[in-house]
Amino acid sequence: MTETLAVVDAAADDAAALAEVAAVTFPLACPPSVTEADVADFLATVLSADRFADYLTAPDRAVLKAVGADGIVGYAMLVDGVVDDPDVRAAVTAVPTVEISKLYVLPDHHGEGVSHLLMSVALERARARGAAGVWLGVNQENVRAQRFYAKQGFERVGTKRFRVGDQLHHDFVLERRF
Repeated sequence: MTETLAVVDAAADDAAALAEVAAVTFPLACPPSVTEADVADFLATVLSADRFADYLTAPDRAVLKAVGADGIVGYAMLVDGVVDDPDVRAAVTAVPTVEISKLYVLPDHHGEGVSHLLMSVALERARARGAAGVWLGVNQENVRAQRFYAKQGFERVGTKRFRVGDQLHHDFVLERRF
């Protein structure tokens, strides 16, 4: 693990840097069938600096940043509750719950323990928010992420749809109870 690594709350002035990390990391989590245009659309509408500015001030969200010697190397976003998606509502049983909406690490920092530390802090924060468990969605083709989440104690409890641009994908819903 990087000796200088810390996970702390992101601040309003981190929005642009978080969007830059998202622009590098989000495409890595996408299946090969996702087009560059669809990724660009998702980055512009969901992971832009303006959207991060919104996320950073939303009372139902927490954005954590992993900071190393060279700046922000990863981030995680927590969202209180279950979305309105009926598939997720049917799958998630730990109530109250917190969604781990995003957890990404720059590829140059894979294997350094950044994702483990981000997850550890995210789980601590969810417990502190009074959650009985956490849930997340992961693309069915993202085997690497699925292995990581399984090692973190997550179990597959359902499936949901996830739109990236014009494409509709199928994600596994994973849950970890406390």
